[in-house]
Amino acid sequence: MDLVLTEEQELLQQTAREFVTKNSSLRRIRAVRDSHARLGYSRELYSEMAKLGWLGIVFAEEYGGMALGYTDLMVVLEELGRGLMPEPLLSAVLLGGMTIASAGSATQRAALLPPLINGELRVTLAHQEPRGRYNPLHVETRAERSGDGWRLHGTKTQVLDGAGADRLIIPARTGGDVADRAGITLFLVDTQAAGLSIERQWRIDSRNVALVRIQDVYAREADVLGTVGAGAPPLAAAVDRATIGLCAEMLGSMTAALEMTLEYLKTRKQFGVLIGTFQALKHRAAKMYIETELARSAVLAAHKALDEGRPDVPQLAALAKARCSDAFVLIGNEAVQMHGGIGMTDEHDVGFFIKRARAAEITFGDAPYHRNRFADLHGY
Repeated sequence: MDLVLTEEQELLQQTAREFVTKNSSLRRIRAVRDSHARLGYSRELYSEMAKLGWLGIVFAEEYGGMALGYTDLMVVLEELGRGLMPEPLLSAVLLGGMTIASAGSATQRAALLPPLINGELRVTLAHQEPRGRYNPLHVETRAERSGDGWRLHGTKTQVLDGAGADRLIIPARTGGDVADRAGITLFLVDTQAAGLSIERQWRIDSRNVALVRIQDVYAREADVLGTVGAGAPPLAAAVDRATIGLCAEMLGSMTAALEMTLEYLKTRKQFGVLIGTFQALKHRAAKMYIETELARSAVLAAHKALDEGRPDVPQLAALAKARCSDAFVLIGNEAVQMHGGIGMTDEHDVGFFIKRARAAEITFGDAPYHRNRFADLHGY
């Protein structure tokens, strides 16, 4: 496996970098945070991303997509991570769109994917539950037969970009016990449905997440994605895809934090000399660089495995997330410490990266969870 980008992917990366640089400075991220707006991102910038074709990178051409690969999407997500952009490309494409593409019927794909790709329809996956602790197949939400449809009851937490979404994909149990793999069914539910309550919440990185309460929500038979009781495989695959995509964002963010720190080391003077000449700080900066490059290799390997349809995608997803969680937290901590007192203040931008690191670390599972998962998948 060649862990390098193609010339076309490098050009796409440069285009994405120019877009982020032009449209989303950290000053803009600060303004979005301070506005405390319910949506937490710009609809206009999201529409511009759709016009650039980014929402359709991995979708088939028949739906308006570009039929490219996950590695192509990776370079875009990495650049969004460099700018800490909160627009919901990851949730819309990897959690929502690709779940519809992989599990939905021909009718559902034809109706939902074109407006999703052009940015008019926003869909996300509401899979995490209060007692699930990262396990996407821990499903307590239940669906019971009601006439020609179903009645759903339950609670979903930390739903990425749930506030402002048009549809939610809700895993619910139509059979079996809480921890069973069999008996999970995926339902596509309109966010305006009676009995559905969406409460916007704010994490430390100010990103859009929601607490979703499901009280006697009606879903038609046509709202089922895939086969009743067989939703576990597409659900697990969706979370793995999104985990790998999040790692690309984290890679971009840790790279930006490293570059910001190196620039500071090259310009800040103490005792009449540049602090970048201090041996101890050189060693710490070298450690940050090494961790970034190790993470880069893991993230590239996971995306290429997705492109090749390899069976070890879950293992590489766990490897990449464990690696990126550890590396991003380390680099965020070091970046703040090397900036000294100013790094501890809210007025300096470096603090945004440590906050994003803390939130991203536990999204889709932290490093200990994924190390344990990696060992389990290898039979240990």
